[in-house]
Amino acid sequence: MQATANDGRASNGIFYRVVGAGEPLLLLHGIMVSGDMFDPLVALLSDRFRMLIPDLRGHGRSGALPGPYDVAALAADLDTVRRETGFERCTVMGYSHGGAVAQQVARNRPDGVTKLYLCCTYACNASTLRERIEGEVAGALLRLLSPGALAKIVFRTSKRGRMGLAPQQRDQLRALMAANRARPMRGAVRGLVDFDSRPWLFEIAAPTLVIGGAEDHAVPRHHFDALLEGIPNAEGTFIDGADHTLIWTHTRQLAELIRA
Repeated sequence: MQATANDGRASNGIFYRVVGAGEPLLLLHGIMVSGDMFDPLVALLSDRFRMLIPDLRGHGRSGALPGPYDVAALAADLDTVRRETGFERCTVMGYSHGGAVAQQVARNRPDGVTKLYLCCTYACNASTLRERIEGEVAGALLRLLSPGALAKIVFRTSKRGRMGLAPQQRDQLRALMAANRARPMRGAVRGLVDFDSRPWLFEIAAPTLVIGGAEDHAVPRHHFDALLEGIPNAEGTFIDGADHTLIWTHTRQLAELIRA
């Protein structure tokens, strides 16, 4: 099959891309970035999958849309996008905060999710006091700084840093963050802090693979374990040497897991 690509905007204002040819796969990005974060992965999957890649409400090219920006709202938007693009039944992959949205989608529309990939994500990001404080601090910083200014602080080194990113990859990630607006990002951070799927993980019926980075300190091991314990018959795997940026640093390994 020949791969195809097109951009569009759903009737609810959500921007999306459709790329590739083959099995339907919905890709859900993390907080403070956009669907463009998947570009390295898309290049390795476009011969096997037809991929729907939205920019979630408040992010990227959907950044001008009004709130709310909590997980329930982000997931509800996808009903319209999937219906209008023919992705009503598909595999869903959620990365980081996109994994929270993916869980909500699997709960809301169980007949529409054939498989579920949860990568570097969580059932409750604020499950410890330290994590809740970190979330509150992030929201406070976004009252003082733009996402672009915050990105410069986070990725201030010019060499390959502790996240394992090469300078070009760091600059690309910083540009993705800078393209967002502070107010929607504050709402998204609040949605991240408030999200907790632990009481209903047992309702997720789709075959699920939980993928973690063995060196991921942003989403530590206890989040991986909570998903495995809560989702019936879920399987899990770690990518050695990878941290929270594994989609950039271990792209081929991630692609092989999805293709398999």
